[in-house]
Amino acid sequence: MPSLNDIRSTFLSYFERNGHRVVDSSPLVPRNDPTLMFTNSGMVQFKNLFTGVETRDYVRATTSQKCVRAGGKHNDLDNVGYTARHHTFFEMLGNFSFGDYFKEQAIPYAWELLTRDFGIPKDKLLVTIYHTDDEAAEIWKKVAGLSDDKIIRIPTSDNFWQMGPTGPCGPCTEIFYDHGDHIWGGPPGSPDEDGDRFIEIWNLVFMQNEQFEDGSMRALDMQSIDTGMGLERIGALLQGKHDNYDTDLMRSLIEASAHATSSDPDGPGKVHHRVIADHLRSTSFLIADGVMPSNEGRGYVLRRIMRRAMRHAHMLGAQDPVMHRLVPALVQQMGTAFPELSRAKALIEETLRSEETRFRQTLDRGLRLLDDELAKLPEGATLPGEAAFKLYDTYGFPLDLTQDALREQGRSVDTAGFDSAMAEQKAKARAAWSGSGETSDAAIWYDLAEKHGTTEFLGYDTEEAEGQILTLVRDGAEAGEAGEGDQVQIVVNQSPFYAESGGQVGDTGLIKTETGAARVTDTKKVAGVFVHMADVTLGTIARGQGAQLSVDHDRRGMIRANHSATHLLHEALRRSLGEHVAQRGSLNAPDRLRFDFSHNHAVSAEDLSKIEGEVNDFIRQNSAVETRIMTPDDARGIGAQALFGEKYGDEVRVVSMGRQGNSGKGTDGQTYSLELCGGTHVARTGDIGAFALLGDSASSAGVRRIEALTGQAALDHLRNSDRQLGEIAGLLKAQAGDVVNRVRALADDRKALAAEVATLKRQLAMGGGGSDEAKEIGGIKFIGRRVEGVSGKELGPLVDEMKAKLGSGAVLVLAEADGKATVAAGVTSDLTDRVSAVSLVQAATAALGGKGGGGRPDRAQGGAPDLQAADAAIAEVEKLIGESA
Repeated sequence: MPSLNDIRSTFLSYFERNGHRVVDSSPLVPRNDPTLMFTNSGMVQFKNLFTGVETRDYVRATTSQKCVRAGGKHNDLDNVGYTARHHTFFEMLGNFSFGDYFKEQAIPYAWELLTRDFGIPKDKLLVTIYHTDDEAAEIWKKVAGLSDDKIIRIPTSDNFWQMGPTGPCGPCTEIFYDHGDHIWGGPPGSPDEDGDRFIEIWNLVFMQNEQFEDGSMRALDMQSIDTGMGLERIGALLQGKHDNYDTDLMRSLIEASAHATSSDPDGPGKVHHRVIADHLRSTSFLIADGVMPSNEGRGYVLRRIMRRAMRHAHMLGAQDPVMHRLVPALVQQMGTAFPELSRAKALIEETLRSEETRFRQTLDRGLRLLDDELAKLPEGATLPGEAAFKLYDTYGFPLDLTQDALREQGRSVDTAGFDSAMAEQKAKARAAWSGSGETSDAAIWYDLAEKHGTTEFLGYDTEEAEGQILTLVRDGAEAGEAGEGDQVQIVVNQSPFYAESGGQVGDTGLIKTETGAARVTDTKKVAGVFVHMADVTLGTIARGQGAQLSVDHDRRGMIRANHSATHLLHEALRRSLGEHVAQRGSLNAPDRLRFDFSHNHAVSAEDLSKIEGEVNDFIRQNSAVETRIMTPDDARGIGAQALFGEKYGDEVRVVSMGRQGNSGKGTDGQTYSLELCGGTHVARTGDIGAFALLGDSASSAGVRRIEALTGQAALDHLRNSDRQLGEIAGLLKAQAGDVVNRVRALADDRKALAAEVATLKRQLAMGGGGSDEAKEIGGIKFIGRRVEGVSGKELGPLVDEMKAKLGSGAVLVLAEADGKATVAAGVTSDLTDRVSAVSLVQAATAALGGKGGGGRPDRAQGGAPDLQAADAAIAEVEKLIGESA
């Protein structure tokens, strides 16, 4: 029985033998389609090739593309675990032709692979075609010998593919497998087509037409092929299974889940194990491709998937985090085909462990709240939308998680009510996503790349060079020349200007010709073309002219220092905080550096000091910064750090700096920092000058941010810090070395005085505050008082003291301090079943013109615009107590 790994290999090898380039799977975050949340098909990375905007050095390709469908238009999340073939993560096997072969070869390829290489019986296969595609029908008859009853004509969009409302489109042919009449279902196009007897295993798209806004079509000049076959689906077929979750790969993950939870993989918790196995794949691959859990966009969808799996683990009885313990099983199964899993293993485990730990702190409370709400309802009744929203807003339960929990009880949620509650409270997090992929740039840049080739970068070796102006672009169109005062984009054949990339900002400088000059304000890169954003400052510059290009030397030097320091910082962080640290973003500008990295906690002052010291150690070492060109695999083989989710070409630059032996930190001659990087760097670490950390802060969930200075900026910062320390020492009349102890002593004195003042204020405000001044209302003792000079945060302890003196009763205190009016109420525990402090506060704030207030039945607090109606507020509370009595 072939494994899924065997099937993937057989597929790719077959097409490689037939002249196809085996192309690595693209990241799950699309690079060329801003309308997609995640890569959901094999053709996504080839979109620009199909439209003719981009060309590559191959016209045939084959891939096993990792895909996720769990948000936006393509969302299978609700069905996962309950059906045989729904997944959030799956692999799509595909072969592609970009204007090379068409139907007459695509159909024979598919038939030969299925029937010869995979050994599927011919009599078990049938196909569908678009109802007017006679050409495909004839090819099927010729190649496969299929009779008319096994070539089903479908007149609907099921067999006609479109990239969008306009643009490339064409008919499809789908290949189905007949599992036999012992399984219910009819052939495609029949009333019983939704049954499981006939299962689609492969879809071949014939991209042959272009559709226009008026509905008309014309034949494309470049007719292409795009196919897709789900690995899990064909794997189940070839392994004699009718359920994707029974394949070897999924079964191994299910058994790992069962082992980790000490439960039966096929027992009552079967669905739970299936959910965990599927979601383990999608979450791990998303993290490996740079997505981190958050409350918006892709990170929010990742968090939803994570929490759904974690709830199912909880239902299996798991008392501790489970998901991170399953990562080794996934890496063992898929790490060879997708090396990014192995590289990101530590980060995946840490992220899953941390997220599950946080979620478990709220899961029990949330499920108790759900049970409480359900207890109020008749058997089988729908959960009100307001209750579902409370779960979402208070405990972070996405709507689909609540729906999933209710599904097992045969209940549903009032989604309209949920949406209404969401709108009313203007909730920040929503499942909808507007798209944030790398936007495809205007076609003009691809045209220029096709016409002139990409720009050759000379800036690793020089900051000045000669080049030829290939064209000028102004207002989105090519221009022959530009004059003084014009803003223009200049394209040259070669340039020493670094184009913004990898966190390093673009260079600035000058471009001069015989007839004019332009000041370059920024440099960007589109489709391999360096775009020099420039203002013409003198004369005119024109297409075809020779030009002298000069980078701003001082600015470039500061950028280089910050970029090299970032590499040292990255390694120091990894060594101090752990292997899970990985770059999540950076900025290397002339005035500062910023580095975002995966880590779930604030970095302690002790660790920051250690990291800063380690970076400066290697700066003082003044070792050479070396660059080597090698393949990505060779680079990773020697331990070079790479950005997760980044797509690298056939060759990469490997930048190394620092020798551990010379610093007394390790084996003599061992490289300290080793990273894949296309940026510019200093020649020796000593050129960085100095390094000063400015601090650590949260960037997003699971991501920390460090900002720092180098060189003169770092020295200026340190001098300024010393000056400020001297001024503080002078004010304290102390030596600089004693400042910390003196400030700590002053802080302790201030804290003690504040506590004493607060006590005196409460005593003054109490003015007795005992039962002798209490009013009795319906058998309940009550004190209502307005006090002066007591802040809102001091009212709570004051209310508690007054309650203690009363012994039994209710208290209302109104205070106004620092321009803020506050109302606090307290009820002794023996009376909370008769009257609630929350109700008292709400009645008082309403009388004062305020709104709301909250807390516990025994103590609550609220605010008001002012206390002009204080007597009325006290009277309103007395009335409420009387009614409750």
